[in-house]
Amino acid sequence: QVQLVESGGGLVQAGGSLRLSCAASGRIFSNYAMGWFRQAPGKEREFVAAIRWSGNSTYVADSVKERFAISRDNAKNTVYLQMNSLKPEDTASYYCAAKKFGILTSLFYDYWGQGTQVTVSS
Repeated sequence: QVQLVESGGGLVQAGGSLRLSCAASGRIFSNYAMGWFRQAPGKEREFVAAIRWSGNSTYVADSVKERFAISRDNAKNTVYLQMNSLKPEDTASYYCAAKKFGILTSLFYDYWGQGTQVTVSS
């Protein structure tokens, strides 16, 4: 079992930055690939970014790739999502997730956090 707790969300003005953190506990964190997803009200959950267990491979959605970056610190059992130049359309609940195998851009992850709200005002 892996427990995931997101933090770092909040209210920010357009053009601002936030860094989300996801702290993991339970099974060996470094064995898992990690992903970030988001879901806005009335919309489906969508992939944002993912990172392999080693940190050597990252994947970022085209819609945010110029502004968002994912990283991880296996020593701290934490994965981060740096979000820059935020836009009102980035407003959503952001979730981190963990999985061992499979396509990282899909929604099929083994473990999910409870989410953290990001609101971007215009």
